[in-house]
Amino acid sequence: MTNNFVPALGNPKLTRFYDLAIALMTRERKWRPEFVHLIDPQDGEVLIDVGSGTGSLAIALKSQAPNSRVIGVDPDPVVLELARGKAKARNQSIEWFEEMGGAISSVLGPIRADKIVSSLVLHQCLPDMKLRILGAMHKASKPGGQLFLADYGLQRTALMRLLFRQVQNLDGWECTTPNAKGELPSMIASAGFRNVREVRVIQTLTGSISFFHAIA
Repeated sequence: MTNNFVPALGNPKLTRFYDLAIALMTRERKWRPEFVHLIDPQDGEVLIDVGSGTGSLAIALKSQAPNSRVIGVDPDPVVLELARGKAKARNQSIEWFEEMGGAISSVLGPIRADKIVSSLVLHQCLPDMKLRILGAMHKASKPGGQLFLADYGLQRTALMRLLFRQVQNLDGWECTTPNAKGELPSMIASAGFRNVREVRVIQTLTGSISFFHAIA
């Protein structure tokens, strides 16, 4: 496993402030419940959260579908430790794996997801890594499985583009520019997914966050 990744908030010294920053700067109380509602986790499903970070999405999915199998994958051992602590405090059984998103098959083995999800991850990745992660997501999906992404997408207005510069300065312009230009849908399709749709756009203090849905 390589540690060649952009840490939470772009700096490992800021990791402990990640949940607070996301809550304050991204309208998390609005978009996170809407995203979970869109995913609609069901008992008996296998749900894989790629780039699970501090576990907020995986924990929300498990809360809604206690008898689902939820798996979180992230390359950062520090955020995974935070995720484990949060899940333990809620008495939740979630499987956590330390691995880069583009190599999830090395830890998942034959496991295939009914739904594979990710939130606020791809904007932190260089273009070639975005494609590797999306390809790995497709490989980890059951035939007909669903992909759900929540991330910064096309920044449609001058204000959103201006606000998104905060994220670009933290996570790097080379990583974030494809998102801002609206290139994610074509990248998702090139990974083998079909019926790629942007289904929701939410404006935040750090730019607009888009929800994407596709079928494997």
